[in-house]
Amino acid sequence: MTPLIIIAIVVVLIGLYIFGFYNRLKTTQVRIGASIQEIGNQLKRQANLIPNLVESVKGYMAHEKGIFDDLVSARKTITEAVSTNDSKKIDDAQNLINRALGALKVIVESNPQIQASGLVTDLMNELRDTADKVMYARRTLIDLTADFNTAIETIPGVWLAPMFGFTKQKGLDTPVESDQLSVSEEEMKNPNVKL
Repeated sequence: MTPLIIIAIVVVLIGLYIFGFYNRLKTTQVRIGASIQEIGNQLKRQANLIPNLVESVKGYMAHEKGIFDDLVSARKTITEAVSTNDSKKIDDAQNLINRALGALKVIVESNPQIQASGLVTDLMNELRDTADKVMYARRTLIDLTADFNTAIETIPGVWLAPMFGFTKQKGLDTPVESDQLSVSEEEMKNPNVKL
């Protein structure tokens, strides 16, 4: 083989590697956007179940009107967050609905009459399933973001990514420094719900 053929083969191989690297990053970037949409999709599904849950449980829990107001408010917040496709707003909305549903779960579990209702049980299971799907979608976003950021921050990505305009992906907003990173003694106590 002549040196020109060897150089041509090396140039073609480098070109193919760069082409493959670009496509891999672009694919991951698109999947990150899709996973954010999936989180929003699952939150919207969850928000659409809330009115059914509220109507079904109202007859059993007329004295707990406040929890229904919280659930309706959480649903409205989720709908607004999903329409913006902003991962920070979606994350905040998910936290709001988790608090409201957590309070409802404590009430349902502490009241055998409500807990025995098949309709309430089915709806609570559906909400739990949706929460699991949201958690899975969030995990997917975290993994994709980590893979993407690792690829552009390691060699050869650190050299190639800027050529194509790839920048670090944000992923989910989580606190870096705050009280949320530690659990206080007060937070470890079992909740005391008085009906």
